[in-house]
Amino acid sequence: MSKAKFVYFFGGGKADGKAEMKNLLGGKGANLAEMTNIGLPVPPGFTITTEVCTHF
Repeated sequence: MSKAKFVYFFGGGKADGKAEMKNLLGGKGANLAEMTNIGLPVPPGFTITTEVCTHF
């Protein structure tokens, strides 16, 4: 049984997410991850998944 991931980190040139994960990360989260992945200077941060927001 795999544990669901609810927080995705980005910054420092690495991101857990991708642009294709828009349904899970939301538009802003997916875009921040993609900007990090292509090398733009993005301050470190995290995105809470839409699943968490729906549950809350």
